Amino acid sequence: MSEPARCPWPGSDPLYLAYHDHEWGTPAHGDARLFEMLVLEGAQAGLSWITILRKRERYREVFDGFEIRRVARFTPSRIERLLADPGIVRNRQKVESAVNNARRSLDVVRECGSFDEYIWQFVGGRPIVNAWRAMADVPARTPESDAMSRDLVARGFRFVGPTICYAFMQAIGMVNDHLVSCYRHAACRGASGRPARARRGRELAARLPGGRR
Repeated sequence: MSEPARCPWPGSDPLYLAYHDHEWGTPAHGDARLFEMLVLEGAQAGLSWITILRKRERYREVFDGFEIRRVARFTPSRIERLLADPGIVRNRQKVESAVNNARRSLDVVRECGSFDEYIWQFVGGRPIVNAWRAMADVPARTPESDAMSRDLVARGFRFVGPTICYAFMQAIGMVNDHLVSCYRHAACRGASGRPARARRGRELAARLPGGRR
């Protein structure tokens, strides 16, 4: 049986293929799930995504399943233990930012009710379904990711630049950036309901030119 047509970026690595086929571009919800992907996207900065995927299970173990309240309570000694763990990226700024971002996420939960609700507002609660024909067409950032980045930074989050935010949006299915030739494009489109262009993110982009107001 021939393999289905896919985006070219996973190559032939089984772990990468599984991620492409079952996660990337598929709408995801739940505070722990979204926080996990935000932490992992920040950890990926300067590295390959496959490196992070190979460390993912260990991240889940040492970060208590990415339960935001638990990570927010990590002490300096716990952070030092993390920095000694070869199963994760042992970069102090990235590890400390994960704990910081958990604490900032609690502020978001208190304000918005859930981290999920806060994050999905940047696309008006519905995924953006794109129709790219080549990887060269896929952007590295968009008005929505710019707006998300500005608002997160204003709230005290770290490792949340516009390109990290866009990779995060792709990962959790806020945007469907599978190429139209990829079999997952139609599948993710079906999972997200009918295509809808985002308005909320652009409204935020216009409203927050210099940070959150």
